[in-house]
Amino acid sequence: MRVLLDECIDWRLGRELVPHEVKTARQMGWTTLKNGELLALASAQFDIFVTVDRNLSFQQDIISFSIAVVGLWARINQLADLRPLLPSLLSAIEATPPGTAKFIGQ
Repeated sequence: MRVLLDECIDWRLGRELVPHEVKTARQMGWTTLKNGELLALASAQFDIFVTVDRNLSFQQDIISFSIAVVGLWARINQLADLRPLLPSLLSAIEATPPGTAKFIGQ
């Protein structure tokens, strides 16, 4: 699967998403884009968008995009707090269909 990590997620998390192809919004040059623009561009090149933005599903009509969104909810957005969510994230990457959102964590 092709996975895009939102700019507020530590890029090192991508190293642990083997065997998936992972890029960050920063690597793609998309750090200045708003969520709607970002999802539209990401839909053309990625299968999954991983974010810590708790409001994304309320602000965007996820069903209108051909990408799945996985939200990680942790105490803070540091790698140490996101790492325990990895098993659930890996499962969600495989199981979340396009146009839907799944939330993992607290």
